[in-house]
Amino acid sequence: MTVIYPSPIFGPVHSRRLGVSLGINLLPADGKCCSFDCIYCECGFNHDFVPKQKMPTREEVRTALETQLIEMQKSGLTPNVLTFAGNGEPTLHPQFAEIIDDAISLRDKYIPEAKVSVLTNATQIVRQPVFDALCKVDNNICKLDTISADYIQHIDRPNGSFDVNRIIERLKEFGSRCVIQTMFMKGEYDGQSVDNTSDEFVQPWLKTIGEIQPREVMIYTIDRETPAHELKKALPEVLDAIGAQVRELGIPCQVAY
Repeated sequence: MTVIYPSPIFGPVHSRRLGVSLGINLLPADGKCCSFDCIYCECGFNHDFVPKQKMPTREEVRTALETQLIEMQKSGLTPNVLTFAGNGEPTLHPQFAEIIDDAISLRDKYIPEAKVSVLTNATQIVRQPVFDALCKVDNNICKLDTISADYIQHIDRPNGSFDVNRIIERLKEFGSRCVIQTMFMKGEYDGQSVDNTSDEFVQPWLKTIGEIQPREVMIYTIDRETPAHELKKALPEVLDAIGAQVRELGIPCQVAY
């Protein structure tokens, strides 16, 4: 079932990778806004969920987040993490950098033990304000499904021009200030294989991971219904084997089946 999240605050939800997470959705509440159009996205294809509403303002996000944190503090249920995610790519918000500052300030005031996380497809890290803002958060989680430009065009389906090599160079600048997140899967889409678990894809990806030197790598596979219906989960033993190769590089790796 396709998931469209409320805006600007949703949850808390239990994240496979982050724990109890209070979601912050900077995109419209009635549709999807993303610089990718991934065939595995739980929010569906972009063209099927074109929003009519606007993005929430910085003030709306701050007020809603503070109100929710106060209520959770009263109930004794505090999140492990504030997670920027939702209906697309959070860094597309024109005041993303300022909203990150607000979230950190509110975190420090109400739940100083919690982390601030951003799930990003990394398309906007070439913009300096976005790059600088992501350097401030605890968990700067950047997507890198492959280093193959053809695979990215087929699977992640960028809107407009996209240079994966330029993104990789920017990820290297993050270094240990980022976490790399990669989706592994099998099956096919539009008559072509989407299997990125073979050495053809994994070995160049591992080499790049070694060059980026992130703080951690998160690898996962399909967990929910996808808009492309011929996709299949990568097998646990395959993910474990890839994870072991990441750890051989001296980089911690979290595996989610």
